Parts: sequence; C-alpha cells; structure tokens
Amino acid sequence: MMGPLLALDSSTDVGSAAVGDGTGVFAESVLRVAGGHSAALLPAVDQVLGAARLRPADLTGVVVGGGPGSFTGLRIAAATAKGIVQALGVPLYSYSGLLAAAVSGWGAEDLVCALFDARRRDVYAACYRFSRGGGTDAVDVVMEPTALTVDELVERLGGGRPPLLVGEGAVLHREELEGSLGARIAPPHLGIPRASALLWLASNAPALGLVADAAGWEPEYVRASGAERIAEQRRLPESRP
Repeated sequence: MMGPLLALDSSTDVGSAAVGDGTGVFAESVLRVAGGHSAALLPAVDQVLGAARLRPADLTGVVVGGGPGSFTGLRIAAATAKGIVQALGVPLYSYSGLLAAAVSGWGAEDLVCALFDARRRDVYAACYRFSRGGGTDAVDVVMEPTALTVDELVERLGGGRPPLLVGEGAVLHREELEGSLGARIAPPHLGIPRASALLWLASNAPALGLVADAAGWEPEYVRASGAERIAEQRRLPESRP
C-alpha cells in the first residue's frame, strides 16, 4: 500500500489540495479561486498537511491534474507538483482533470463523459468506463481528452445509449445536451475535478498515471491558449504569397 500522497488540481476555477493514501482521504481543501490559483494553492497544501499532521518529508508521492483546463491553473499546479517531487525525491503521478471529474460516476453502467467549459460553445471532453477491479483496467478510456464544439460532441456521442455527463461544461449546456442526446446531467457538485479523486486514481490505477520523467513532464493543454490562437490568426495573412 502506498504511503501518504499529496494531490493538487487547478484545472478549473475550483482548485483543491488533498492528502491521503489507499485507506482514504486524510484532509482536503476545496476553494473557488477563479484566476487566483497562484495565491491559493500553496496555502491549501500547508492547510491539508497541517490538518493531517504530516510533514512534507512524510509524503511518498504527488498526484496532479494534468489537463486540459485553465492554462494558468494547469501551469501553476504543474510547477508546484514538479518542485515538490524534485525536492523530496518522490514519484509524480498525473491524471486528466476530466478523469478526476468523471470518477464521480464510478459504478454507473453508462458511459461517463466529463465536460469542462472552453469558452463560447467549446468544451474540453473525455469519456470513460469504470470497472470494480483495481489496476490500469479500473479505467477504460473511451474518448481521450479533446477540445470540441458542442455540435461536434453531440455528433460523436449520438446514436448510442445516452451517457452520463458531468462537469461545468455539461451544466452550462444542459438543455441542449439533454435534448440532443437524452443524456443525464450530474449535479454541479459532482462534476468538480477534486484532488481527493486524484488520490483514488493513484491508489487504484497507479500505472496509468505514473510519470516516467517528472522533470520533463508538462500538462496536456489539448489546444493552444487564446492568446496563441489570436497570434496565429494574425500571422496567417503574412504567410500567404
């Protein structure tokens, strides 16, 4: 059994930190941080370690939400996690924040798809099935994390058994997704990518998230940032003959 792990997630406007092991969660802090991940994350780490009466040296690994989601939030969580594992010499584990949100549907017979708002009519989406066994087989990745319009998502998921949808993106587009897919939408509090869910993943499917090269690891942003997309659009006319 793993010793105490620290988990961090700032994929969305709701950030969290937690400590625990295979027996359960010792402490968790969940905060709506909007754009203030940098100011909130480290105090949250101190808070959960103190509540669990643990020192950093007691940790045997760090688990982090690895994207997609908020570009700023992902970068801050990644830098924090990499700094801690380097200082302590412990392993780094990374799982998509979409998977952490989808875990709330564990045990459901239907496909579970997690959706994060990606502005306008875009969403970050991924779909999973969960088994009751442990190991890598506990999670079946049916659709890898990707960026889609709501229309593209409906086209991909239509025609089959209605999925269970979780996450802020599902709540935001509830009426359209219920009407087009007949999907069930989980309540908002069940679609938050919680750090405690990352602890569950590290305990039940460690091989799925173990990072081989922690120093070189980066989050999976899935698409370029808004600023990068605008800059690319401005370069396109200049590149034409």
